[in-house]
Amino acid sequence: MLARSNWKYVILFLLFLGWSLGNLDRFIINYAILDISKDLHLNASSTGIILSSFFAGYALMQIPGGWLADRFGFKKVITIAVLLWSLFTVFTGMAWSFASIIIIRFLFGLGEGSYFPSASKGIAGWFPQQERSRAMSFLLSSGTIMGVVTPILATQLMQTISWRSIFYIIGAIGLVITVLFVFLLKEKQRREKTETSAIPAKQMTLKEIIKTPMIWNLFIAYFSIYAINWGLMAWMPTYLAEVRHLNLTDIGFLSAIPAFIGIIGMFVSGFVLDKLPDGKDKTIAAVFGLLMGVFLCFMAISPSVGMFIVFQSAVTLLFSFNVILIASAPLKMLPESVVGSANGFINTGAQAAGVLTPMLIGFLVQSFGGSYNAAFALLIICALVCAISLFSIRPAKVVVDAQNAVK
Repeated sequence: MLARSNWKYVILFLLFLGWSLGNLDRFIINYAILDISKDLHLNASSTGIILSSFFAGYALMQIPGGWLADRFGFKKVITIAVLLWSLFTVFTGMAWSFASIIIIRFLFGLGEGSYFPSASKGIAGWFPQQERSRAMSFLLSSGTIMGVVTPILATQLMQTISWRSIFYIIGAIGLVITVLFVFLLKEKQRREKTETSAIPAKQMTLKEIIKTPMIWNLFIAYFSIYAINWGLMAWMPTYLAEVRHLNLTDIGFLSAIPAFIGIIGMFVSGFVLDKLPDGKDKTIAAVFGLLMGVFLCFMAISPSVGMFIVFQSAVTLLFSFNVILIASAPLKMLPESVVGSANGFINTGAQAAGVLTPMLIGFLVQSFGGSYNAAFALLIICALVCAISLFSIRPAKVVVDAQNAVK
């Protein structure tokens, strides 16, 4: 029988498994949209709206999902989330029109939206403060792993079965994972308060969390960095097909390279962040934000596909460090009782970027006659905003003083 002290690793693996499925569900439509657009006769603007519709629902559930996890426990919220998004994955395969797929993807987002803030709550409950960045890096590495698997899997499946069948299969897998969660996922019994956080462990309301300046810095940084991520994830397959004239197989394997680099970046970042002193980590992240803007510029003017992938890999590596820092900061600086709500609010920024960026890029590409230059300019601006926001984060002592003033 596994010792209870080691059960945290089972919990982390289950959270990783569920989030791997969530990322697969989200990423695969970026490739399936090539066939969906043909079947439903969509232009670039309509395609962008479909890719954004999921994130509209997802963003709306971030704060409620975090509050529900803080109120009722992360297990119940996560299990229901996996069940709902698995059903809507199946429904995606049944879509018959532009309007129907928008509605289904929006409801899909609502179903999945509570997973991440609830998983953050689970990590904060099961892992001590000094291990939370590593635990978070393992959870979030599922996104980069699926970034490797999805392009290859999706492009191969699309050449053998229909896009509708792909969604039916993934939905069925989700229902199996739901059953595993029912029987294996556990809440951690409340431990004695032996840890300290940057903000006193006094019961806080969502209003007080939002009044904390650090939270807004993290919100803006998360919005900006995920605008880059969602923009690249959603539109790179189409860009490589239409501008670089690659076939599906080449797109699949080349798209996997930056994601593979991201896996390494996620694991290394989690270890490094748990070792860095507070303050220095945020300065490094701000510099990395500036470097992301530089490499995005290089992507836009890259003379060859090979160099384009090299620069995209550099962007992905820098992204990995910053996203782990932003996601784990509330777990280290806020009381455990409000981690779900806080990360739900911060993650709303990331998902708002998911709503706006794919749609805005679609409009920009169509407005500029198929050119992606304006789209790359948008992503470069987002990198600069991320850097400025991280540079502006005040030391933990100042955050404490600000919170005491609220009290």
